[in-house]
Amino acid sequence: MSKDYSELHDPNAEYTMRELSAETMGATAKRGGGRDVEITDVQTTMIDGNFPWTLVRIYTDAGVVGTGEAYWGAGVPELIERMKPFVVGENPLDIDRLFEHLVQKMSGEGSVEGVTVTAISGIEIALHDLAGKILDVPAYQLLGGKYRDKVRVYCDCHTEEEADPEACADEAERVVEELGYDALKFDLDVPSGFEKDRANRHLRPGEVRHKAEIVEKVTERVKDRADVAFDCHWTFSANSAQRLAAAIEDYDVWWLEDPVPPENLEVQEEVTKSTTTPITVGENRYRVTEERRLIENQAVDIIAPDLPKVGGMRETRKIADVANQYYIPVAMHNVSSPIATMASAHVGTAIPNSLAVEYHSYELGWWDDLVEETVIEDGYIEIPEKPGLGLTLDMDTVEEHMVAGETLFDEE
Repeated sequence: MSKDYSELHDPNAEYTMRELSAETMGATAKRGGGRDVEITDVQTTMIDGNFPWTLVRIYTDAGVVGTGEAYWGAGVPELIERMKPFVVGENPLDIDRLFEHLVQKMSGEGSVEGVTVTAISGIEIALHDLAGKILDVPAYQLLGGKYRDKVRVYCDCHTEEEADPEACADEAERVVEELGYDALKFDLDVPSGFEKDRANRHLRPGEVRHKAEIVEKVTERVKDRADVAFDCHWTFSANSAQRLAAAIEDYDVWWLEDPVPPENLEVQEEVTKSTTTPITVGENRYRVTEERRLIENQAVDIIAPDLPKVGGMRETRKIADVANQYYIPVAMHNVSSPIATMASAHVGTAIPNSLAVEYHSYELGWWDDLVEETVIEDGYIEIPEKPGLGLTLDMDTVEEHMVAGETLFDEE
């Protein structure tokens, strides 16, 4: 990097009454059984996939390396570089304390929500991979064990004629029959030809009919062979979302995702409670503190946190625990590489209310090549019993697909 972000002056980080380092907390006792390990370095490499994935690696004095991933976005590698001094010298097994330590240290730089939480998430996932390797257990064991041997995957589907209901139905059938998925998602925020003004969030009657036709054609084509969800990408007004949800109530809709913008909880609650169409929200909320409000207000029927964005593996587990108190299932939003996808699957096996994990890269021919292991097979992820996340980066593929100007990780 051209700048040394780790040397930035920040009084909030340099002085805080809630200092949670091991030294300040007095958590410095020697640990037996090969657990006396220190973090020596944190590195990132950004991959030019269908999203710019930020991979994270944590190195230790024991020669064990953990790999994680942060949700894509500008500034994430710089924030991780900024946080490196706060974890170097720490024991990577103290995952929960280190997460809170980074949240506190980065409070002046936005650790309540947004890209700072995303950066912390990447470190947190790498810590789980690392801790699993040190303790010789799979990552799900660190989260309480497993409910299932494999986790269902839903495939986010696209077609060049995304506004053509028949083309969407054709693609749905192809993905089910040829690729073996029994869970799908299609976009509904697509042009209909009836738009007059794209800024006002209002759906004209013709637009509602067009979107309902996509839902009808797709669900009728696959019938009981697959569950199908539909994504609106937080696009519509409350009234438009309500009219759209009502128009598709008679079809077999798995869920309608993000029909209104995420900022106004009251509007979200009103929309959800106005329809029998299941409503899914969560990818644009951060940490359990924000997701909790959606759940406790029963403003969602299904919660959809994005693990490498929301705070990481333990934070997603906490969200699932809150959701379980309200009998709400968890369908993890996911646009990641195999690394965070597998991290989501580990959480998915450790919680009772797991519904599915998203897969957004079926059109990217080399997604699977990024790791040496097979991740998705016949629409499911079988949870590996290898230590940590159970994945091995293919460094040749990483190097081949790095964003221009990036540097490859150091050898282990």
